Amino acid sequence: MTDTTDLTVSGESLSYPEDLCPPDNFNMVSTWIYRSSFPKKKNFSFLKKLGLKSILTLILEDYPDQNMKFLKENNVTLFQFGIAGNKEPFVQIPDDKICAALAVLLDRRNHPILIHCNKGKHRTGCLIGCLRKLQQWSHTSIFDEYRRFSHPKSRSMDQQFIELFDSREAWKVIDPKWIPDWKTLGHHAGM
Repeated sequence: MTDTTDLTVSGESLSYPEDLCPPDNFNMVSTWIYRSSFPKKKNFSFLKKLGLKSILTLILEDYPDQNMKFLKENNVTLFQFGIAGNKEPFVQIPDDKICAALAVLLDRRNHPILIHCNKGKHRTGCLIGCLRKLQQWSHTSIFDEYRRFSHPKSRSMDQQFIELFDSREAWKVIDPKWIPDWKTLGHHAGM
């Protein structure tokens, strides 16, 4: 009998074989882009199957040694954009870091790529929300997705950040030569 691990994805409890256990809140965002909570050692076999080229983390802390070892052994590049959670009255997500992170996400040379923070909810949700703006999603759809992954603690400050994010600033740092060929992606660098 194979050992199993329980996992919660979008509020639904699932079981997976121990050797193929995705991180909590794992999901595909777009072709070759994935999101999740912080990957643990038990998730490494699953992540290896994705053939990741890159991991983009939004945590402030140093990346743990066991994770760095996994990256090195699997030739995965780490991009770290340390962002504090948007939960204090005077803590705000910096637009320039979100723009730089979007430039990494929209460079197909970095694909497949996994985005994560600690729980894969709020900071990851903000970055994905801004990506969705570039993909020309409606605010309603963006916020529905944000709330699905941030449940049960959605943050109004995060949703406000996403709503006010100026996607024109992101297009200034995105290299149009390497953007994915997605039908939903507005190629509006000069917008």
